[in-house]
Amino acid sequence: MADRYLHLTRTAPGRFLTRRLGLPQPHPLRRWSADAPALDGPLLRLTAGNSALREPLSDAGLPLTAPDEGPAGRQSPAALVLDATGVTSAAGLAEVHSALHPAVRSLGAGGRVVVLGSPLSADDHHQAAAQQALEGFTRSLGKELGRGRTANLVRLTAPAAAASTLRFLLSPKSAYISGQVIEIAGRAVDEEHVADGERAAGDDPARPLAGRTALVTGAARGIGAAVAETLARDGADVLCLDVPEAEADLRATADHIGGTALALDITAADAAERITAALPGGLGILVHNAGITRDRRLVNMPADRWSSVLDVNLTAVLDITDALLKAGVVGDGGRIVATSSIAGIAGNTGQTNYAASKAGIIGLVRSLAPRVADRGITVNAVAPGFIETRMTAAVPLLVREAGRRMNSLAQGGLPVDVAEATAWFAHPGSGAVSGQVLRVCGQSLLGA
Repeated sequence: MADRYLHLTRTAPGRFLTRRLGLPQPHPLRRWSADAPALDGPLLRLTAGNSALREPLSDAGLPLTAPDEGPAGRQSPAALVLDATGVTSAAGLAEVHSALHPAVRSLGAGGRVVVLGSPLSADDHHQAAAQQALEGFTRSLGKELGRGRTANLVRLTAPAAAASTLRFLLSPKSAYISGQVIEIAGRAVDEEHVADGERAAGDDPARPLAGRTALVTGAARGIGAAVAETLARDGADVLCLDVPEAEADLRATADHIGGTALALDITAADAAERITAALPGGLGILVHNAGITRDRRLVNMPADRWSSVLDVNLTAVLDITDALLKAGVVGDGGRIVATSSIAGIAGNTGQTNYAASKAGIIGLVRSLAPRVADRGITVNAVAPGFIETRMTAAVPLLVREAGRRMNSLAQGGLPVDVAEATAWFAHPGSGAVSGQVLRVCGQSLLGA
């Protein structure tokens, strides 16, 4: 659904009116396209503290400059990357200020700020305090930047494994992600468990998922269809799954991307068995996207509205994941990505059932990730905020407008924003990213 307010603010009368009234002024976001796959402008490297980090940015896809070199051709930097891994004291935080204070003003519209930090030390509370301070700093900066610019923090346990994450954050693919903290804690690829298709993926950076099979549930429309299309764009063979009632849309999605359709209710007793039968060659990427809402305040919510949401959004996810792992359908080096929600983090009136199911997904991710790490399997979740779909289009106007504006980017996201985050989790080089929940919400003002 078109965001008429955003278009209004791009006109001269709209800019004048919204400025006079102190209203949000969203900036159109630059998203990935085949014609414009990278940000426009150089990447400016900055340092705070005595960093031992060598060069984590060589594969990020932007021309590199240093502060004393000046932006190439006087072009505004498209991204600022601050290496703050060496900040170990409260006094050292002054260098964070001195590095970014003069540089932020020059950052181009739609630009990126990425702060690189270190894990919090259990033995040095001064270092832990300084590194935790970077989180508050980055989240606050994300709320200040405006003009479609974002800020995120990456904590590096394994700097050599950060390439796929930096490429994602320093690209148009991360347009609706801001104020997030991402942990890089392992090897980029586990050679002992890597699949043949994963090794081959490195030969074609434009199709990193070539040779891998992906299953996307809830793929008939909306976010699920966007995920299926994005994974197919990146080279995956996609099995699109949705309920029989949505079979026409499901087949249209599958035909559009050259995938396969499977009409199936994931709550059926034989769901895992039928999925297994449809995947004789196994599965490299499992995306749990299917979900429903049955909103009502708890005092007015009958048991069937509670159980139907929990059955689809959580129980089926748990049961199918367990069955596919036990049967070896999800192979070594596989990727599991589930869909949570900011409702599962912050709660939402009238959604005790939905919020419980989406918070349950977070528990699943955090518990399962370390238990399958020895097989090179990663488990992560995306947590969308206000995303422009048929569902949100049906929300009353005032509620819809509030949902759109209550984030640092002052606009709703698109299904492709969630899809790009899912594709990053699914990337062969993202093996060091697991057990994490990434909010795709434009840095919503709700929740942490």
